[in-house]
Amino acid sequence: MIKEVIVLAGGLGTRLRSVVSDVPKCMAPVAGKPFLHYLTDYLIHQGINHFIFSVGYKHEIIEDYFHKNYAHLKYQVSLENEPLGTGGAIQLACKKTSGENVLICNGDTLYNIDVRKLSGFHEENGAECTLCLKPMKDFDRYGVVDLNEDHSVKSFREKKYYKNGLINGGVYSLNVDAFLKEELPERFSFEKEYLEKKINNKKENLKIYGLIQDEYFIDIGIPEDYKKAEKEFKSL
Repeated sequence: MIKEVIVLAGGLGTRLRSVVSDVPKCMAPVAGKPFLHYLTDYLIHQGINHFIFSVGYKHEIIEDYFHKNYAHLKYQVSLENEPLGTGGAIQLACKKTSGENVLICNGDTLYNIDVRKLSGFHEENGAECTLCLKPMKDFDRYGVVDLNEDHSVKSFREKKYYKNGLINGGVYSLNVDAFLKEELPERFSFEKEYLEKKINNKKENLKIYGLIQDEYFIDIGIPEDYKKAEKEFKSL
């Protein structure tokens, strides 16, 4: 089972500036605690025991919080001296991993996936990358992922209104060696220039899969969903 995670925690949170202006997006206070606190506790509960926080903007706030509140947590920091995009950030952080596969999470999203199920599915398929897919209805904020019968990824569809579909939940299982062997630039988008590019190029022996997990999902990237999290997390 996967025991390591890279948490992408370098986001500026520009769309949240109207409600949260002085901390990294993942540190936005929700029900009295930073959002990243809830994500970290959830991952610990799922069996993750090594954290790699990919940080950039105001990283001192994140480091100080974990130094004071998670003294016994095994974690490292992967620091972007300049923005590298999601792909560049993952590529840099992967150099600090020790396992064959690593979990990737966005620091501003809580998606209650089952890490054990993801690990098993990923390993059984010999996947390079496995996406966790959330079924959604009546949405226009996300694109849609289509699967083949064997659950390999068939295509990515652009953002527009959809009556229903599977969205990329931003949680991945990634084969570290396979990823680092790719000829990728220092700065790039993991979603556009790795996942979508590989699918669109129809490479032979493509091993990118999707696992559907219809579980609780919240992304605090916009004020409306940040306020929703504030309301829902008070009951935790």
